[in-house]
Amino acid sequence: MEASVDIERLLSIEQLPEQYRHVIANVHVPIANALAAKTRQSTEKMLIAGLCGAQGSGKSTMALVLKGLLEEQGIATAVISLDDFYLTRPERTRLAETVHPLLATRGVPGTHDVDLALRTLDALSEQRTIALPSFDKAQDDRKPEHDWPRIRTPVRLAILEGWCIGVAPESQPALEHPINALEREFDPQGAWRRYVNEQLGGVYQKLFRRLDTLIFLQAPTFEVVYRWRLEQEQKLRERVGSGSTRIMGEAEIATFIQYYERLTRHILNQMPERADIVVRLDEHRQVTSVRTRSSRGGTAE
Repeated sequence: MEASVDIERLLSIEQLPEQYRHVIANVHVPIANALAAKTRQSTEKMLIAGLCGAQGSGKSTMALVLKGLLEEQGIATAVISLDDFYLTRPERTRLAETVHPLLATRGVPGTHDVDLALRTLDALSEQRTIALPSFDKAQDDRKPEHDWPRIRTPVRLAILEGWCIGVAPESQPALEHPINALEREFDPQGAWRRYVNEQLGGVYQKLFRRLDTLIFLQAPTFEVVYRWRLEQEQKLRERVGSGSTRIMGEAEIATFIQYYERLTRHILNQMPERADIVVRLDEHRQVTSVRTRSSRGGTAE
């Protein structure tokens, strides 16, 4: 089966290699079929599929392809990104002043408007036109509401993608010691990482409990994530131009990725046992295997 999405255009826009068409046929089509079957079985509510993966792992591309494949089967689908629910810069500035200075930087749990995400998911099941929140990473701030994209609802399936979707909080002993230079220098007493963990264990779990299926794009190691993040920033620079003051250089990215390191390592250890579908990637983002879990029980390759 091949969906009616414009594969050639997708390969061009996302700068994907030619062999990605085989990933669509062998990885995305089976996942889309499984989601479609589950959606058809649920006649009373909109289903939500969570898509978790490290920065640069291909979440946005996978979500886009799945949406096209599902809509080919007549299932109205919406894709929303956790990144679009980052707190505004003024809101993060207030957090930095009242809780911890590191919270001025977007990324970790505690820097998203989770209530807005929950309200948006609720609105997707209503019959009307809604505006989807949108965050401008080049400006490091949420776009004005009049610039948010608008879609017709209701939809039958929502794909919620984000780097920490579905993850459980760390244990308290795991928080005791800094794991990188950022934590040693700016969070030696652990106040920032404890706040992040408390947020993850609180309102974020309310969001994650809404998930009907959890898909994990598994990077091979944390070390490759830095290179993937560099590639992401280069794509952003090509899209908005090098004149933007919010585009990061290599040294800035090396620091920025440390904000994500603790939780990314935790996810790599935890998520393979939590996710319903695990798509393993090599360092070049090539799929090496797909594992599915039936009712979170046995697994199959």
